[in-house]
Amino acid sequence: MRALLFALPLLLANTDDPTIPPTIRAMLDSAMASGNEGDVSVIVKYAKEASPESADLVTRIAAAWRDDRQQNATRRIQQSDFLDLLKGHAELGGYVSTGNTENVGLTAAAELTREGLEWRHKIRLRADYQKSLGVTNQERYLAAYEPNWKFDDRAYLYGAAQYESDRFSGFYDRISISSGAGYSAIRSAAVKLDLELGPAFRRTEFIDTSIESNVAARGSLDFGWKLSPSVSITQNASAYLQAANSTVTSKSALLTRLIGPLSAQFSYTVQFESMPPVGRKTTDTTSRASLVLDF
Repeated sequence: MRALLFALPLLLANTDDPTIPPTIRAMLDSAMASGNEGDVSVIVKYAKEASPESADLVTRIAAAWRDDRQQNATRRIQQSDFLDLLKGHAELGGYVSTGNTENVGLTAAAELTREGLEWRHKIRLRADYQKSLGVTNQERYLAAYEPNWKFDDRAYLYGAAQYESDRFSGFYDRISISSGAGYSAIRSAAVKLDLELGPAFRRTEFIDTSIESNVAARGSLDFGWKLSPSVSITQNASAYLQAANSTVTSKSALLTRLIGPLSAQFSYTVQFESMPPVGRKTTDTTSRASLVLDF
């Protein structure tokens, strides 16, 4: 493709035909057939330089192709049932934790996303468990649900509800509820970056039976970078900041495609609690290796 683009000026130097030259037309048709909008944009750009007399026609064809794709996508979403647009992945593997517990155990997780025209729904589930000699020494659960209302091409309003249980970090139950605004700062085929900010309310029941309820500020970052068709990295971070105990969580992951929908994932999670119960450490880390199945 790149060699043909560099050769276009020579191929078309003596062309007086006001229609699209066969070379450009073939390349444009090939790019549209592949469904890659980036390749189509490249062809339009070079057509303007190599064959200015056909640039307007090439631009109109590419625009009509994009409009048709958008209309087909909209029609497919409108005619789909709820489950038809549900995508996600499930993972199963092992972990190594440090901090309040130093263990090797099993981890399982699932993430579901449904992307509609105006609404996006996200669900996250995770469990870490370890038992040794009949004694449970790691038991951590998390469940979260987040609906997004997309009122703009990039901006949206969100709601977020999260439940956590981790008695080895000092609490039996922690419920967090938040709402606010989100923005897709970067959105391309290779890179995405979503930012969220809003007020929150948290209620925590500690292992000493005390209960703490606070208003907090919540912020989150969701970053993904597709390095190649088979390798990608992600960075997810969230923070609940309040006058009492604040929480900052960060997860970095490397995902490598193995075969079909099956991938291998290596991740590192850090959770910081600014004011943990007496006798508990402020920072926990978890290293996970797991197999991931997309569906």
